[in-house]
Amino acid sequence: MLTTGTPARNWAGNITFGAARSHRPSTIDELRRVVATARSVRVLGAGHSFSDIADTTEDQVRLDGLPRRVEIDRDAATVTVGGGLRYADFCAEVHAAGFALPNLASLPHITVAGAVATGTHGSGNELRGLASSVAAIELIGPEGDPLRLSRAEDPERFAGAVVNLGALGPVTALTLDLEPTYDVAQWVYTGVPLDTVAAEFDDISGAGHSVSTFTDWRGGEGGVWLKRRVDRQGAGHPGVDWHGGRLSETAIHPIPGMPPETCTPQLGVPGPWYDRLPHFRLAFFQREGDEIQSELFLPRSAVREAFAALRELGDRIAPLLYVSEVRTIAADELWLSPTQGRDSVAFHFTWHRRPEAVLEVVAAIEERLLPLGARPHWGKVTAAAPAVVVAGYERFADFRRLVLDHDPDGRFRNAYVSRLLDAAPR
Repeated sequence: MLTTGTPARNWAGNITFGAARSHRPSTIDELRRVVATARSVRVLGAGHSFSDIADTTEDQVRLDGLPRRVEIDRDAATVTVGGGLRYADFCAEVHAAGFALPNLASLPHITVAGAVATGTHGSGNELRGLASSVAAIELIGPEGDPLRLSRAEDPERFAGAVVNLGALGPVTALTLDLEPTYDVAQWVYTGVPLDTVAAEFDDISGAGHSVSTFTDWRGGEGGVWLKRRVDRQGAGHPGVDWHGGRLSETAIHPIPGMPPETCTPQLGVPGPWYDRLPHFRLAFFQREGDEIQSELFLPRSAVREAFAALRELGDRIAPLLYVSEVRTIAADELWLSPTQGRDSVAFHFTWHRRPEAVLEVVAAIEERLLPLGARPHWGKVTAAAPAVVVAGYERFADFRRLVLDHDPDGRFRNAYVSRLLDAAPR
């Protein structure tokens, strides 16, 4: 096991972790000993969170040194993967076995455990967040003991334990539901009027298995990334001219001026789900980012009001923005899922790394969108007070009780988790 006192930063460099010790265990037993002897432990995944959710002043653990675990159960149509694995580490293997995940995030480089713990998602009117694929979760408890929870055996507690903000301890494995493999073809439409996207949102967001709209909120237009399942929607596009936009004849990066070679194949060329649903290819992974991200989840019913509010703020947003993305996610019943109880639309912002200026604009956006029911992404930047954030979750008090019961001495808590638990109703 490698143990150091060297401080680490998150992927974007906007958070420098305060851990006194950093551990990279090579076995589950080593991980159990770290947990059992530490005062406070937090797990760091791919470091792709922009909040201080993984920070600690005590012991920080990375799980990517554990033995590789990918177990496909053909009869149950599940795969069990190690907690340190990224989606890119096993999706091709799942596909080769004839299976697929229903959805993926924009990046294949994030860890499964980190994505699940923070409520990360992909896109699609009928597709739920990534955590909804979890059928069972394996944890190390506060005394170093292994624990397994499953949807089938303990559905109530399980619903509170999946999106867990790291507050229940290191996740050593997750079992994910699978379905038969499928191909996807994607196209890009440019110059789609934002007025049209808002007015015809149901038609546009429902035109594919996964649909994203990219814009800067100032220019009045956006690009629509349309991803269609070949087995359900065919391999054709809906027309050269569509909703006021034009089918692109060349590959395009969502951020203007960036090379399209970093993106997954477009132009309607079918390919396996894991090489089309993400926007970006594994081979072009950047080890460090020069950006900050924020994201808000709103009920689908608020989409037109949200579009109007963001366009009114466009002159403040655009100068600090690389790009903004609009996606849909279906409702689920996981307690801390940002889409719990409601079909949602997510407004994502990729900002230049100017933290103070960005936070001012994020606050202005949240001032307009929080009254519409917005919930901030757990792993991204927000200006909202903890009490405001937890008020958006009707089961947060139950989550607080779950955490205190599971970890009464606070071994898995940090400042991030404590702020939220302290703000929760008793």
